[in-house]
Amino acid sequence: MRVRTDDRRNAILEAATEVFREVGYERASMAMIAERVGGSKTTLYGYFPSKEELFWNVMVGAMEEQGLKALALLDPSEAGIAAVLRQFGEAYLHLFASRKGIAITRTAVSQGGANKTLATLLYQRGPKRVLDAIANYLDQLRAQRRLRDIDPRMGAIQFKALLDGSIVEPLLFGAKPELKSTDAVRAAVDIFLGAYGSG
Repeated sequence: MRVRTDDRRNAILEAATEVFREVGYERASMAMIAERVGGSKTTLYGYFPSKEELFWNVMVGAMEEQGLKALALLDPSEAGIAAVLRQFGEAYLHLFASRKGIAITRTAVSQGGANKTLATLLYQRGPKRVLDAIANYLDQLRAQRRLRDIDPRMGAIQFKALLDGSIVEPLLFGAKPELKSTDAVRAAVDIFLGAYGSG
């Protein structure tokens, strides 16, 4: 029974991908996707409660697992803070500076004015989830007195900005990154720990 359910879900995602590509997010409808997959809108809503949720799964589904693995690297039980931040930074840029990551960010930004529900969903499950994970990591390090006094949320914003500034931001504009990813990560970690490192 589970295989049949997974097969049906995958068929819906495939049909939705085709429809979104052909007509774009705004013009796509659940009715069009249901017709393409050969089912009813009720069936679609049984798998995905909204068009936004369906779009999220189409756009991000394959990246979700990689994203969770990247966030799991922020382990406060690991001794080397610099090593943890470097590994996380490299995994973060691998994901968010990828062609698909940039496409998702552009979509979220472009929908911000027209579709707040979609833009909010993409922000909450993307950049905000990253900020929350970094802030949680920094908060635990602060509690262990392994960092100077730091506002974890502000530190998370600053560290993410250091990663984004030279790589993700230029790519969003269709420009070449200012640095190689490894150099950007190394510089971000050095600057961050220079400001907040305990030793």
